Amino acid sequence: MKTLVFLCVALSILGLAVTEKKIVCYHGTWSYYRQGNGKFGVAQIDPFLCTHLVYTFFGISSEGGIRILDPYLDLDENYGLGNIRKFNELKKVNPKLKTIAGVGGWNEGSVTFSQVVNDPRKRQNFVKNSLEFLKKYNFNGLDVDWEYPAQRGGNQEKDKEAYTLLLKELSEFLHPKGYSLSAAVASAEFSAKISYNIAEVSKYLDFIGVMTYDLHGSWDPKIGNNAPLYAGSWEQTEFEKQLNVDAAIKYWLSNGGAPEKLLLGVPLYGRGFRMVNGQNKPGSVHGGPCQAGPYTQTPGMMGFNELCEKRRNEKWIDFWDDEQFVPYSTKDDQWIGFDDEKSIKFKSNYVNSHNLGGVIVWSIETDDFRGFCGRGTFPLLKELNASLLGNNHTWTPPSTSTIEWNPNPTSTTKPPPILPSPECTEDGYFRDPNDCSVFHQCINGTQYTFFCPHGLVFDPAIIACNWPHLVQC
Repeated sequence: MKTLVFLCVALSILGLAVTEKKIVCYHGTWSYYRQGNGKFGVAQIDPFLCTHLVYTFFGISSEGGIRILDPYLDLDENYGLGNIRKFNELKKVNPKLKTIAGVGGWNEGSVTFSQVVNDPRKRQNFVKNSLEFLKKYNFNGLDVDWEYPAQRGGNQEKDKEAYTLLLKELSEFLHPKGYSLSAAVASAEFSAKISYNIAEVSKYLDFIGVMTYDLHGSWDPKIGNNAPLYAGSWEQTEFEKQLNVDAAIKYWLSNGGAPEKLLLGVPLYGRGFRMVNGQNKPGSVHGGPCQAGPYTQTPGMMGFNELCEKRRNEKWIDFWDDEQFVPYSTKDDQWIGFDDEKSIKFKSNYVNSHNLGGVIVWSIETDDFRGFCGRGTFPLLKELNASLLGNNHTWTPPSTSTIEWNPNPTSTTKPPPILPSPECTEDGYFRDPNDCSVFHQCINGTQYTFFCPHGLVFDPAIIACNWPHLVQC
């Protein structure tokens, strides 16, 4: 730390600018609906642990508008919880904090984004609506999370160019008004080269969140760490050698990404597998995803907070991967690869040594915010602050009892009848007749399936996921 302070003073004396590293934290707002110790609302956010907070997610309409996906949670109207207002009021607690509206995400898909950005009129609608949206709700910037241009049903020939044009036009609209523009992007070369003209994209964005996580998971044939810093010796093919933080960042740098704009992705969760015959080394075969965490309830994934809570009553065996600089833990046939304070120190050193702009964090509500690991609340975020910013501070959030709660919210909108399982005879959104949390989109005879965040169901009245007792299911 003394070395860092000395360097900053020296640069200041020489008249060179010293840019503070960014810690950009994504907040999955659906975590408000989680049960028990997993419940996380705005009241649990420490507003001093992140330089930027991203509210996720807002949707994009077929005409280029920005859609509120959960009116009950997001808005004050109709007895809503006013989450957007409360989120942006965190800036009253920490005036240095910047808040950002995140549009897109995995569930939003690629099809609507593609249709909008390839139509000049709709693209302009999105640009203008973005400015109006940021003004109306008091955000400081926009984060575009299109996953991914020219993929997942997008236009393979046109999306790459259209995405760059979208960012150019957004930059021309937002920057003169003082708003920031950022994006979350695919990390590995095999995906990034399809979607981005990196040098051009870098011109228009204030920072670029490289999603260097989900590099391995139960979709792979072998056990692998979620976000390894370097390749393992077991990874022999060119494809396998792309699946690590170092390879991804170097690809973005070598293709024109400005280092001071690139933010390294740090996951506050792990990816897991079911081991076969006790084979626990990365590169071993596996028998499918690990058990779901009690709150995130997604097989093959577990929040750091969930793992910390499990350790209170369960015996987990810890390992350290000397090749990939990340830990993993096992219990019986369960295997979890994750990040801890030690691996985060290595990643922070990587950020500093490559002169990167900082980190993005997915996502704040899966850090150990209740302190079950015995190292205080938010231990991973605090390690990032110590390693990147030199900050060591404490803050006590209010108790969960301060979260506003309306036991009898009402909906004034009568939902339309539920349509049968679509055969894509007409375009539109359709709720699955067998599972209210699943919905489908039909476009030109092709069906795309989406899943609401845990605890929500699809509401045909607003074409979005909603609180269950507001929906006839």
